[in-house]
Amino acid sequence: MTIYLNGEFMPIAEAKVSVLDRGFIFGDGVYEVIPVYSRKAFRLPEHLRRLQHSLDGIKLPNPHSEAEWTHIVEEIIARNEGEDQYLYLHITRGAAKRDHAFPNPPVPPTVFAMTSPLPAPPAELLASGVCCVTAEDNRWLRCDIKSISLLPNVLLRQMAVEAGCAETILIRDNEFMTEGAASNIFVVKNGKLLAPPKDNLMLPGITYDVILEIAAANGIPCEVRRVMKEEVFAADELLLTSSTKEVLAITHVDGKPVGTGKPGAMFARLYQLYQDFKRDVMRK
Repeated sequence: MTIYLNGEFMPIAEAKVSVLDRGFIFGDGVYEVIPVYSRKAFRLPEHLRRLQHSLDGIKLPNPHSEAEWTHIVEEIIARNEGEDQYLYLHITRGAAKRDHAFPNPPVPPTVFAMTSPLPAPPAELLASGVCCVTAEDNRWLRCDIKSISLLPNVLLRQMAVEAGCAETILIRDNEFMTEGAASNIFVVKNGKLLAPPKDNLMLPGITYDVILEIAAANGIPCEVRRVMKEEVFAADELLLTSSTKEVLAITHVDGKPVGTGKPGAMFARLYQLYQDFKRDVMRK
C-alpha cells in the first residue's frame, strides 16, 4: 500500500509520525472518508467541503487548496490497486510539546492519506438484513465535526459487536434517534422515509444525501425531522447507510423483529435505485 504523509508518497511500512503529534496525544484532528468507484473519487468537492467544515470546527487552517487536495487524491488512487476503493484523509494540529492550548506559534499540521479496497456488501447480507442494538447517545454536542477522537463511537460500536450485531442505533436523551455509531439510519413508516435532520448531533453523511436525492427523484415520500425513539421501534422498515455499507436493511433491533423481520419493499427499491445510481453516476 502506498500512502501519503506530509508531502510524500511512500510505502505504509515507511510512514512515521512523532509521538508528540497532537493527534496521538489529544486526538486533536479531523478525518474524511471518500468512496472511489472505477478509480474516481465520488463527490470529491462535497467531501472536501465537509472536511473544511470539520477543520473550521476545530479552528485548524486547511493545509491544502481544493486543487492540491484533488491532486493528492487522484495520485494516491493511481498508486494503489483496485477499481473501487475508499480513501481516508487524516489531518492533525501537528507535533508540539504537550499542552492543551494550541501551539503558539503554530506548527505544521500532520497530513496523512491512505486508500483501501471497497468491497460491495455480500449477497447473503442483502438477503438477510442485519441486526442492531440501541444505546444512549452519550457523545459530545459537535457530532457534525468528523473528529478523530472517536472513542465514544468505538465503545458504542463495540456494544453491537459483542451482541453479534452490525451496528448500534443511538438515542439522544432517551427521546429521539440521531444516527448509528458509524452510519446513518432511516425509518420507513407507511411508505414514507423518515430521516433525522443534519444538525450538530449527527454527522451529515454523503450517502445520506444520495438516498434522499434518489428518493425525491423517484417519488418516494420523505420527511427530514426529529425521529422519535418510539418511531424506531414501531418502524415498518429500518435502513442503514454509509459509504462503505451502501444500503442495508435492519431486520432486528434489540432482539426484536423490525416489521416482518425480513428486508422489506422499501429496502429492495432503494437498494436497486442506489445500484443504478452507482452505475450511471458514481462510475462516471
